[in-house]
Amino acid sequence: MKIIFNQNFIKISFLLAIISMGFLSSKAQNNNSFAIQTKIEPGIIEGLYDTQTGLQLYLGIPFAKPPVGDLRWKAPQAPDKWTGVKETKKFGPRAVQAIVFGDMNSRSNGISEDCLYLNVWTPANRNTKGLPVLVYFYGGGNVAGDASEPRYDGASMAKKGIVVVTVNYRLNIFGFFSHPELSAEASYKASGNYGLLDQYAALKWVSKNIASFGGDPKKVTIAGESAGSIDVCSHMASPLSKGLISGAIGESGAAINPTMAPVTLAEAEKQGLEFAKNAGNLTLKQLRTMSTREIYEIYAESKRFEFPAVIDGYFMTKSVPEVFNAKEQSQVPLLLGWNSAEIPGGAFMYGMPYTDENYLARVKATYPDDYEEVLRLYSHGSEKEIEFSATALASDRFISYSTWKWFDLHRKNSTQPVYRYLYSKLRPPLVDKDLSSGLAGGTLKKDENAVKAPEAVGAPHACEIEYCMGNLHLIKDYAWTKDDYKVSETMQNYFANFILTGNPNGSGLPQWNAVSAQDATPPIMIIDVESKMVPAENDARYLFLDKAYKNN
Repeated sequence: MKIIFNQNFIKISFLLAIISMGFLSSKAQNNNSFAIQTKIEPGIIEGLYDTQTGLQLYLGIPFAKPPVGDLRWKAPQAPDKWTGVKETKKFGPRAVQAIVFGDMNSRSNGISEDCLYLNVWTPANRNTKGLPVLVYFYGGGNVAGDASEPRYDGASMAKKGIVVVTVNYRLNIFGFFSHPELSAEASYKASGNYGLLDQYAALKWVSKNIASFGGDPKKVTIAGESAGSIDVCSHMASPLSKGLISGAIGESGAAINPTMAPVTLAEAEKQGLEFAKNAGNLTLKQLRTMSTREIYEIYAESKRFEFPAVIDGYFMTKSVPEVFNAKEQSQVPLLLGWNSAEIPGGAFMYGMPYTDENYLARVKATYPDDYEEVLRLYSHGSEKEIEFSATALASDRFISYSTWKWFDLHRKNSTQPVYRYLYSKLRPPLVDKDLSSGLAGGTLKKDENAVKAPEAVGAPHACEIEYCMGNLHLIKDYAWTKDDYKVSETMQNYFANFILTGNPNGSGLPQWNAVSAQDATPPIMIIDVESKMVPAENDARYLFLDKAYKNN
């Protein structure tokens, strides 16, 4: 028995060894990278060279000192130099945030106030120089988000011959808190906007270091979606970012009333004082010496969604319309647009059924002096017609109008080309029927007690990101079809061409004309299964809202 046992033991051990070797071999085959080093201003970093894609990846590069301790609520400081080699092979921590949008999907290394890291994907070889650069700012209302999210992954766009950079920045109370004591201690005598200043620091880092990755610091296009788009708009208006960008892409959002427009410094400081008072008459010294947990909990208990950006006289000197009307914005090519159903019509109807009576009541309550004009611009009749109009009105009030205003301001106050799109591709079904689509572009576990959401009448907010960045293959939630991949190829090529040349047009793509300042029906590119350029049909809606929001 003893001999038989030993023989069986040897056989089993041998089999386990073979299986283990196979497993290790399989793992080795899936790892197609070797270490690669490059020199940047603060020191040497070590990333990965992926032999399968031909791309170099440097993840979690510090572009500023950790904004902790005495640096909490201060403009970002240049990173310290280091000796030896700093490993940059995994995403750094994301900014402190609650699960505001549970459908966001992060690959980052946890959550921390020490969050100022960026990521680089480059197709450069050892002799490459002068590649155009894309710097992408994530969305999330400036309260959530992460540069490591799969939909922002830079590999697909890098394969087009572009150096791609995604950037972390401070959020919510950590990124946008304003207070008179903070203003008094700052060299520029203002406070707030720390998240925007983080982005500015990243742009300065790109200007100084991107040549080490084969990029051209004079060919930098900034892009973003939602809050990221709003931030791109802010950078175009900022005197600080002028000269650091050569092009801009905005996906659904601009820093223009009613969409996250900046407030005066006096108003921001007032909000900060009220917050500190409601938290127990806390002084700046007390707030700065508190732990991350304490600040996070105080912010969560306040039930605030955000702290606004600020016209601080430093990063933002005027409102966006004032800057553009004075022709003081960055004079660069601009490509921007929005989605066909940014937010459901129920947001305007307060969940009431789409009846003529309910729709009329809501329009009259919202626009008591102009309801007849609104009804003419956003028609009513059948239930389906009301649903479309309520969706359009909700979307315009939410984010489409402000994006249009940005478009209109730049085309009338610049000689640079401006291109406008309307993203219209309906999403395919979800793979997992126990999930539902979230607000930020991802998915959530379905609430069995929730009222069944109506079928989408258009493309919702944030759904275009994985299409334009070429990342459908990284998003496993939806049952992508050939049509989806076709739309993604079209949209990504438009974006890539714009980053490469300042013009989205290229071989095999429908012609996309820039708009003129004089055109009463400026062309718009409908991005769908069959993409096409058409004259604007609904700009009268935006002209009405322009008067209503007093931005004209």
